[in-house]
Amino acid sequence: MRAPATFDVLVIGSGASGLATAVSAERAGARVGLATKTTLQACNSAKAQGGIQAAFAEDDSPVIHAEDVMRSSHDTADPRLVEVLTSEAPSAIHWLEELGVEFTRSNGGYRLARCGGASRKRLLQVGDRTGHAITKSLREAFEFSAGTVLAHHSLTSLDSSESGWSASFETRDGVSRIGARTVVLAAGGRCFREAETRGELSTNHPNATGETTRIALDSGAEERDLDALQYHPNGGAWPATMQGYSIPETTRAYGAVLLNADGEEFTDSLGPRDAVSQAIFDEVEKGKGVLTPDVRPAVWLDTTRISAEDAEISLPYMLRRYRAAGIDPLSEPIYTYPVLHYQNGGLVIDEHAETTLEGLFACGEIAGGTHGRNRMMGNSLLECTVFGRRAGRAAAEKAKA
Repeated sequence: MRAPATFDVLVIGSGASGLATAVSAERAGARVGLATKTTLQACNSAKAQGGIQAAFAEDDSPVIHAEDVMRSSHDTADPRLVEVLTSEAPSAIHWLEELGVEFTRSNGGYRLARCGGASRKRLLQVGDRTGHAITKSLREAFEFSAGTVLAHHSLTSLDSSESGWSASFETRDGVSRIGARTVVLAAGGRCFREAETRGELSTNHPNATGETTRIALDSGAEERDLDALQYHPNGGAWPATMQGYSIPETTRAYGAVLLNADGEEFTDSLGPRDAVSQAIFDEVEKGKGVLTPDVRPAVWLDTTRISAEDAEISLPYMLRRYRAAGIDPLSEPIYTYPVLHYQNGGLVIDEHAETTLEGLFACGEIAGGTHGRNRMMGNSLLECTVFGRRAGRAAAEKAKA
């Protein structure tokens, strides 16, 4: 079916934020096009394992969640965006459930874990494939809607027009130009390309190359904290098939600890990501790291302290991958080293995910401010859902105004 030349809302990106935006905008009555660089399934979000945060525990609240976010960001996050993120987290979870996501439950409620930087148990999971479950449900919801999928559309330019915006794409058939009343950028970050430039490993999908951010900046959008890239503290370091794999941080939530070459704990294993990553770098620099069989720097992640029950329920995918490579994480510690993971900064947005350019919205990893200069785990999928819903509604309303 040939795609129409114009839309009310044009979404760029098919990760969790783009899909949430598209579903939200379509349900708000907008004519929606969703453009993606390759296929609808190709994204970082589907690779996210650890979980999604929301304050459901009796001793927790959105206010406490917000305090944890601000503390983990070293008070660099935008308090207005943080309040939106944490206050709408519970409703975002229920919305995902309505779309078919089945979060792991225990004792009549959600199975909650305490993640790095959090003061409460707040992390909901779907085993250790939470991102896959969320993107699958969102994708199916959009595919069953009246929206249009524009696969193999790689954005090359974005220009304002009398009726809104005009976007140019490279496609398999050449060049395509599409008009829209409003545009939502949800194309993620640049860590795959940045890792290649640095000669490092990355957890990211090869599509995470960052050109959409540059196109928005060239159009006049403002940015913040773009230099603040995040390392995942627990990248897989050995065997070779696990290099670049992000070992779920829930391993540490369920008892795993970081050890140096002498078998000593050298940091708070449930600290914020930047603190834990830096502690590993420092330990290796002091000569207290270990070397992998292919002579890469690492430390130990002692996963033998995780109970078999917790592992089977919340870490089944990790267990399968390591056991397939001949290593049982419940019987021996595993090699780990920080790996480039996330673009903390991005385009400046307001509470409705609108950038500094009217009619141009942004959400997910391409947007800045919600996490400041250091993101807590579990808040990325949450940001995608909360601000994707907001962006979709706001873009649809502006398009119909």
